[in-house]
Amino acid sequence: MSLPPGFLDELRSRTSLTQVVGRKVMWDARKSNQGKGDMWAPCPFHHEKTASFHVDDRKGYYYCFGCHAKGDAIKFVQETENVGFMEAIRILADEAGMQMPERDPRAQQKADRRTQLAEVMEMAVQHYRLMLNTGAGGAARDYLEKRGLGEKARSRFEIGFAPEGWQGLWDHLTGKGVAPDLVLGAGLAKPSNKGGKPYDTFRNRIMFPIRDARGRCIAFGGRAMDPGDNAKYLNSPETELFDKGRSLYHHGPAREAAGKGQPLIVAEGYMDVIALVEAGFGASVAPLGTAITESQLQLLWRISDEPIIALDGDTAGLRAAMRVIDLALPLLEAGKSLRFAIMPEGQDPDDLIRAKGADAVQKVLDQAMPMVNLLWQREIEGRIFDSPERKAALDKALREKIKLIKDPSIRAHYGQAIKDMRWELFRPRRGGSPQRRGQWAQGPKVQMHTKSSLLAASEGQVEHRLREAVVLSVALLSPEVLDDFEYEIETMECLDPDNARIRDVLLRVANNPDPRAAVEAALGGEAVEKLLRHPYVAITPAVRHPGDVDIARMTLTEEFAKLKTERGLFAEIAEAEEDLLGVADEAVTWRLGQAAEARNNALRSRQEDSGEYEVGPNGAPIDKDERAALDALTERIDFTRGGKPRRG
Repeated sequence: MSLPPGFLDELRSRTSLTQVVGRKVMWDARKSNQGKGDMWAPCPFHHEKTASFHVDDRKGYYYCFGCHAKGDAIKFVQETENVGFMEAIRILADEAGMQMPERDPRAQQKADRRTQLAEVMEMAVQHYRLMLNTGAGGAARDYLEKRGLGEKARSRFEIGFAPEGWQGLWDHLTGKGVAPDLVLGAGLAKPSNKGGKPYDTFRNRIMFPIRDARGRCIAFGGRAMDPGDNAKYLNSPETELFDKGRSLYHHGPAREAAGKGQPLIVAEGYMDVIALVEAGFGASVAPLGTAITESQLQLLWRISDEPIIALDGDTAGLRAAMRVIDLALPLLEAGKSLRFAIMPEGQDPDDLIRAKGADAVQKVLDQAMPMVNLLWQREIEGRIFDSPERKAALDKALREKIKLIKDPSIRAHYGQAIKDMRWELFRPRRGGSPQRRGQWAQGPKVQMHTKSSLLAASEGQVEHRLREAVVLSVALLSPEVLDDFEYEIETMECLDPDNARIRDVLLRVANNPDPRAAVEAALGGEAVEKLLRHPYVAITPAVRHPGDVDIARMTLTEEFAKLKTERGLFAEIAEAEEDLLGVADEAVTWRLGQAAEARNNALRSRQEDSGEYEVGPNGAPIDKDERAALDALTERIDFTRGGKPRRG
């Protein structure tokens, strides 16, 4: 609704900000000067003991020097009453004695009719409440008592009863002078297909009034007393007052409770909401018999930045949660999200409260998971990822979901969160399952025997640790190669715990523009410096020439080849130890010879063909030009000392 020019100026001129704010704060008499409209108080928006909240009544603005909240009377009402812009204007206009503007005569007629329909709905509320307390409502009262709803709770939620009979409410309302078209327009009766009198929409049902955010009754929900009824719950049809997809049960009271700091809880049905409110969770709402709609989601976010979706612990409840995720992903904004609290299997909030009390519900709410966690769980639930193809399918499915997020910042954070969870699922672990370990599924057997081997303990583990240090150093200094070697780094088992920590953090921050800085921020600069200062690492060409992608790529290719052949050799040694305990034959010797030859071939530099590098006695790649220069310098030194030039 658009407001005519000058309306807001007139409203602000008639409104005293001091009076509006004064209903929510206690003024500091020592600092305030009421005559000048210069008022001070502790801020109503954050907890403090000093008076840092300033109101300038003449200018009509407030400002907090602590939390920096600022605005005018309209903004203050919005923030403290937890209402929208137009609702705040209506509140202030009523207080100022101003008539809200009308758009046109036809709009006024529609507003008048809506007012009449709301009045008819209130008459129906009172009639149903009266019927619940008559003899006809005895069975309904007994049912509600069994569900833990005594007289006080029934009165609080204005629960009523629609007796059996076709025209009970119709006759009551028309007998009070209500026009038949208003009864039909309110959705309380339906026209007869046989030409008779209209008949009541609700019959033999417990009645729950549905009110809008302003407190007007706009619809009813009816719970059937007959177990054989086709519809256990029945809502009013859509009317001029009622749009099911844009309404929430218990909207107004929940908004007020959420404004006072209570978490907003979204349950599935009326009884769940009533049970939650009675247990102390006042900011509870429910959609009206359907899955949450986009409009309802926007309503929820106006009440709270992070509503908790509390769903039944059954298959239907989980399916409902997944539908909400798909709906919410494109709508996410900074600071606006959802959390999900899944009830114990087979229970809804009402069941849990009656079985174990409010503390059990609070425990479930405390464990509510972020939406990204439930998205991840949906994609991995019941699946085995023991092949690259299955892992790739998981990556594709998650990428497609993340693409739905329009906000680039949120999309990036979701991508990082998914990357972290993927790393946790697939990272190599000793004794881990094949699903997590992938190609390392046979690792535990090798590890067990290589640890008992003196060769592995003295030579193999030392060389392995040196090579893993080189790999991590090169990846830190030339992060451009991470995409090409991410899988190899991810599946590389680090025998050195310090290296393992660096690897884990490096993979998590691989998308960071400066992975080294991110690793240093997470583990401290000393951890990275210690890695790079190692003599074996320091002489590596890719470390001496950081950022040279070609050298980095060749170095990593060579190091991973060596690691692979070393694993093969140590595996053969371990199995040979077992065979030697039994009947040894020439096959054992041949297998060991083949494995050793493969390792020796890997130790020869794969870069020799380029004429740039060779491998030193310690296994490190050495620049040939630098080696030649060093040899020439050594010859000159020897010659000046009277020796003969060194050759070879």
